[in-house]
This record gives sequence, structure tokens and C-alpha cells, in this order.
Amino acid sequence: MGNKPSGLSAGKKLKERRRKSRWKDIKYVKRVRNLKKKSDPLGGASQAKALVLEKVQLEAKQPNSAMRKCVRVQLVKNGKQVTAFVPGDGATKLIDEHDEVVIECIGGKMGRAKGDIPGVRWCVKKVNDQSLPALLGGKLEKARK
Repeated sequence: MGNKPSGLSAGKKLKERRRKSRWKDIKYVKRVRNLKKKSDPLGGASQAKALVLEKVQLEAKQPNSAMRKCVRVQLVKNGKQVTAFVPGDGATKLIDEHDEVVIECIGGKMGRAKGDIPGVRWCVKKVNDQSLPALLGGKLEKARK
């Protein structure tokens, strides 16, 4: 039956074996040590406010050849800088420098980048407290700040 303890008094030994073995599971280690929260610029939050520093265009990964419109932003809560994708046709025209935007995770696997944009893990949801899809659809005018 392998080298696992068995029998009436094996419970304590099995419990100890399981406790030690769990540390070989990367998901367990990340959860117990709060590594996601520590390394995440948003600090575990789903969304965060940020100020736009500059507009940038990133080249898509192979086999696509597009210039993806992104913005470099600085988070209000901790001053960290990240690059956020701007979804929608002509959406970068609605965003100016020093605007306040709300960013959230794109939702790639394991919190990593998604799609063909290398290293970009966040996308813009709101500009100056107004929804980006509503601004794109012409339902709202951009607020003056």
C-alpha cells in the first residue's frame, strides 16, 4: 500500500504529512502568504482610480500587426504606474493627459496579460467618472474637470 501510514493510530501522521505536502502546491502558497495582494499594484482591489500620464501605442504580438491604444497611468492610492488598454474605436480621443480614469483587470489567466497586448493587464472603464462605452456611444458628453 505504498509508504503511507495505515492503521488505527495513523491519523496524526497522515495529518502531518498532508500539512507538509500542501506547501508544494503553488496556489496554496500564494493564498496563505497573500502574494497576490502584495505584488498587485491595485492592492487586491477590483478597480482603482488613476491619473493619465501619457497616451501610448503598443504593437500587438504575432501574428497580428496592429497598434493597440493604451494609456500610462499613475494610481491615486499608492503612486504606482501601470499601462492600461483603452477599448473601443476612437476611445483615445476622449482621454486627455491628467484625466482621472478608473481601471480594472482585463481578466487574463492567473492575473496575467490577455490577448495580443504584451504586458498590459488592465483596461480603462471610466473617464472623469463617466462610463467609456456611454461616451463612445454618444450618450454622454465628456465632463470638464
